[in-house]
Amino acid sequence: MGYRRPVRLFTGVLATGLLLGGLGGCSGTGGDGSAEPTRSGSPPSPAPSTSTNADTNSGTDTNTTGPAPGASASATSLGFTPDPGRVPKTRAEGLRLARAVAATPTNWGPDFVRRSPYESDPGSWPVLDSDCVWERESLPATVLASLTRNSELPAEGGKGPIRVTAVVSVHRTVKDADWEMAGMLEEALRCPDQQLRQGERIAGLLSQGAAYGLLANFTSEDSLTEGGKYYSDELGGPHYYYWVQSRLGQVTVAVVGRGAKGRSQDDIDAALRQGAGQMLSRVETELEAPR
Repeated sequence: MGYRRPVRLFTGVLATGLLLGGLGGCSGTGGDGSAEPTRSGSPPSPAPSTSTNADTNSGTDTNTTGPAPGASASATSLGFTPDPGRVPKTRAEGLRLARAVAATPTNWGPDFVRRSPYESDPGSWPVLDSDCVWERESLPATVLASLTRNSELPAEGGKGPIRVTAVVSVHRTVKDADWEMAGMLEEALRCPDQQLRQGERIAGLLSQGAAYGLLANFTSEDSLTEGGKYYSDELGGPHYYYWVQSRLGQVTVAVVGRGAKGRSQDDIDAALRQGAGQMLSRVETELEAPR
């Protein structure tokens, strides 16, 4: 096996995003397998430049369009070089990679369990419609596979559940993955209030993007964070809501955290750091060239 980036390196990226303001928010596919903000089903109008990161803690919308001085957004800058022979080229190969990367309950922390339904249909992905409602549609030709896994820390001792989602999308090309990242930032700006599914919504979304080397992003070629307030007919609200999506090559990985009564921001942040770090490490392990 080739070099594997330590999972702990992701901590700085997520922690920086969480500290930028004080409001957090994430989005991924929902625990019932329905649509939820994780990606765009169509590319944005302008061509993607370099970076898009959605952070809701900052309280301001920022679109960063270039690497910091002395920093490069290339894979080489990450000390990670994909092996062309290991890059997926078919839907079957894409699905195998997505299943190998997507976080399982143990990756989020102790006592997390599967939430039903556990996995989404890998032949579909969420699309935000013109009314700011998330729906699932068939995969576009540019995407080989998109897999969602849902887990939760069950309610206990008067505290509600912590619900988390892992999303992995394997695109045909790096450019296709870059278009997805750019589209996600546009969607938060277009729809600051969104309906995830019946009985669940998020409001007041703020977004931010960071290419490699910006805002402590030293674990991916591009990173997005997005946050707002989460409301649920079941759990009430507003609750803490945070989403982080990162890109390595042609693969995007996203983690989503949704809070509930009695659950602190730190509780959710810790789970997101665990899940995101595990998935980025797995992408590198699966695709890196041997050293």
